[in-house]
Amino acid sequence: MTRALFSTTALALVFTTSGAMADVTPEEVWESWQALSTSAGQEMTVGGTAKTGDTLEVTGIVVTHTDDMGGSFSATIDKMAFKDNGDGTVAVTMSDTYPLTLAFPQGSDGPSSMKLTVTQPGLVVTAGGSATETKYDFTAPTVAVTLNEVKDETGTVLDTKADLVVTDATSTYLVKRDGDQTALDSSFAAKAMALNLSGNDAEGGSGTVTLSVTDLGGTTKGNFLGAEIMANMATALNSGFTTDSAFSFGAFALNADITDASGPVKLAGTASGGGMVLAIDKSRINYGSNFNDLAITASGTEIPFPEVAISLKEYAFNLMMPVSKSDAPQDFSFLTKLVDFTVSEDVWGMVDPGAILSREPASFVLDVKGQGFWKQDIMDPAVDLEQIEAPGELTALDLTQVLVKAAGTEIGATGALTFDNTDLVTFQGVPAPSGAINIDIKGVSALIDNLIKLGIITDDDAMGARMMLGMFTRPGAEADQVTSVIEFKDGGLFANGQQLQ
Repeated sequence: MTRALFSTTALALVFTTSGAMADVTPEEVWESWQALSTSAGQEMTVGGTAKTGDTLEVTGIVVTHTDDMGGSFSATIDKMAFKDNGDGTVAVTMSDTYPLTLAFPQGSDGPSSMKLTVTQPGLVVTAGGSATETKYDFTAPTVAVTLNEVKDETGTVLDTKADLVVTDATSTYLVKRDGDQTALDSSFAAKAMALNLSGNDAEGGSGTVTLSVTDLGGTTKGNFLGAEIMANMATALNSGFTTDSAFSFGAFALNADITDASGPVKLAGTASGGGMVLAIDKSRINYGSNFNDLAITASGTEIPFPEVAISLKEYAFNLMMPVSKSDAPQDFSFLTKLVDFTVSEDVWGMVDPGAILSREPASFVLDVKGQGFWKQDIMDPAVDLEQIEAPGELTALDLTQVLVKAAGTEIGATGALTFDNTDLVTFQGVPAPSGAINIDIKGVSALIDNLIKLGIITDDDAMGARMMLGMFTRPGAEADQVTSVIEFKDGGLFANGQQLQ
């Protein structure tokens, strides 16, 4: 995770230095560029500035950043020029290439440092508007990042090569500055991105990885504050920090071919598209991702088949919850979805060589929403969430959809519960619930019969399972279907009207 954050920061620098910062006059452009860099927690030094006619030229620009975990990056840009177009806009140009250095925290797994070169020939940047509200447009036929050097934790240079190329990139930024606050409304698009990675290690291992992605796009809206305020997220949120980003992509393909001491390993993956969202403000955090038509194949000496293949029609994950201390219930939601999951017959054959179980695609959906609140600001680093006292309270929970479908059996549930947090006695430490859950089960009797045939359970086990089903369920409208209504009321637990507690 740490390395991913550093890489994301580095790539963000590539694009923001490519056109996110300009203004209505050359001097205001440069002032805005420095202010935005500072608000992002970066430090900047400059070799010199000179004004020639309608152009302000800045040379020897060094941008650095060090985070709390001990990681850092540094970029050196030889020259930037800010030219007054004479029509209220400013044209920004910069060196076609510049170096970028990343250093990772000591003791972390993986490399200790990287040296990269960013190349962006043909970059066109235009800025217009006012000193406090400026719009920036840029186009880049190609943006390339090349790995020049990577060292391991001992400082040894590794035999690794890599390059990342983004083609036909466009972006628009609207920047508003008000004191130490900077509001940003941006969007970007790119026709394609390609990554190539190869290398060898000291133990004789080698490998190559390629990744291609089409139709990239994204948006970001937010209000960003100074680095000192951002050091404490709880303080930043209460001071007005917000960000709301969405990212999408089209077809992608991943291929990895790696050889180590155990032998060769091959991995391939494809998808028709997907995306992710990340939003945070004083009221909530929202994170989600999704993939469509995901397919993965793998082979290797430690895999007991020629090849393992899995596929998913749809994968989705989304979490939305409050982040700040409150005395009143706030909304939250959670979704995880795996639709039409399949696995190759070789894997099925290990547990069911006679094809007794249904091979139909499996699905799992958990979609819940509710209300609750935190008693403390969970984003404050000083808050200990592992203390004995619960940091928050759950007041309501709705089961929008619960679905488990596999091996010819389908289990579904919906319902709604509320919780009395003043009663922690009735249900032994759990806030007393009230409400009902409706459960529908299809194909369970046939599944039990098939598990007996496979030898996974015995007849006695099956008898006990059927007796439990008989106690908690009743026959449904279809063959081999049972239903149940689980109720929490009057301090008791009921199944189809029968009190269990």
